[in-house]
Amino acid sequence: MIDSSAFQGKKAAYYTLGCKLNFSETSTFARLLQEMGVREAAKGETADLCLVNTCSVTEVADHKCRQAIHRMIRSNPGAFVVVTGCYAQLKPEHISAMDGVDLVLGANEKANLISILSERWSAVGNASDGHLHEHYSVKTKDINSFAPSCSRGNRTRYFLKVQDGCDYFCTYCTIPYARGFSRNPTIASLVGQAEQAVADGGKEIVLTGVNIGDFGKTTGETFLGLVKALDGVEGIHRYRISSIEPDLLTDELIDYCAQSRSFMPHFHIPLQSGSDTVLKLMHRHYDCSLFAGKIKRIKEVMPHAFIGVDVMVGSRGETPECFDETYAFLAGLDVSQLHVFPYSERPGTSALSIPYVVEEPEKKRRSRLLLDLSDRKFHDFYSRFVGSEAEVLFEKAKRGRAMHGFTRNYIRVELSPNDSLPELDNQLIKVRLGDFNHDNTSLKATLL
Repeated sequence: MIDSSAFQGKKAAYYTLGCKLNFSETSTFARLLQEMGVREAAKGETADLCLVNTCSVTEVADHKCRQAIHRMIRSNPGAFVVVTGCYAQLKPEHISAMDGVDLVLGANEKANLISILSERWSAVGNASDGHLHEHYSVKTKDINSFAPSCSRGNRTRYFLKVQDGCDYFCTYCTIPYARGFSRNPTIASLVGQAEQAVADGGKEIVLTGVNIGDFGKTTGETFLGLVKALDGVEGIHRYRISSIEPDLLTDELIDYCAQSRSFMPHFHIPLQSGSDTVLKLMHRHYDCSLFAGKIKRIKEVMPHAFIGVDVMVGSRGETPECFDETYAFLAGLDVSQLHVFPYSERPGTSALSIPYVVEEPEKKRRSRLLLDLSDRKFHDFYSRFVGSEAEVLFEKAKRGRAMHGFTRNYIRVELSPNDSLPELDNQLIKVRLGDFNHDNTSLKATLL
């Protein structure tokens, strides 16, 4: 039993970097602390506890993490500072040595955040400089805990963590080292969390994880089995699959989503490169032919589906010819948006042994070309639906501001301030889609 008396009346500040999974986990940490008597610090208040949930997907991400930690410490003098997440798992000694840091919790330990915090917070008084500088982490092979998370934070949509870790070990990636091997809870436990989200008023859930298509390694179940079970939860009107590897996006799953009650025509699929040469260097589990086949299958059964694609530019081995192949491949795909990431050297990855290096100016040039291509695809996709009717789940907006929400196929919609009423928040509303808004990020809508 954890003694909550040390938490009573305390104020906490949170900062999250990286993926949707991290945001979901931070939101869950905040809820658990709230149950212990800790409230979130209001703007301008000094927090007693600071939690920074970190990312380490690129060198830039590492730099942003260090900046965030320093900023938290400066803004909250005397606070007890906890750092967790991927950067914390990979560089625990470095972070714990930083001035003002108390606890660094790796991927296995963050599941026990509350109990560790209750034990160590009181020990600060014995520290020579007022901070503990302690770190707790295990080796990748020993990461086996699973921290459940189904939370919405300040958002309308819930984010349900269905899986953690990855067994793929792509040559450019540190995530398996930071998150451990693939593991998951049971379908029954996840259905229970979805049912609780319904009880709390949730209508849409995003399934998150590191490699969610790999669901079932721990329990002998399947991702398709999970999808079918969640589809039966009454009260959840929409599910979205945050990201799924193309080799794990089966035809059976695509076909099921096409006729499903609640799984939306919306997919996010990492490609990384449109060159088979580069995909082999990356140790990806598919080729361009398989990827193109998945896009074709989705569009056959869900012509209106939104498809987002991750693509990395400037990776080791990406010669000009390989980039040209990638550009041509993507230009010919019926996808809706590209998420473009410049390659970043990560210490300890096998990609460093690949001899061909792309210089930074060339990475930027290639990124710009693909971002321009993405803008055209995005505009073309949205344009197809101007003048049509759609159902939108609206999200809360400040009084006097435009409200936004998403259609079933992930078109962002903007409602004028005059029509934006508080009672529309978290409601599924029929609208007519108009032209683009001022910055081309949404379609303007009128209520029906």
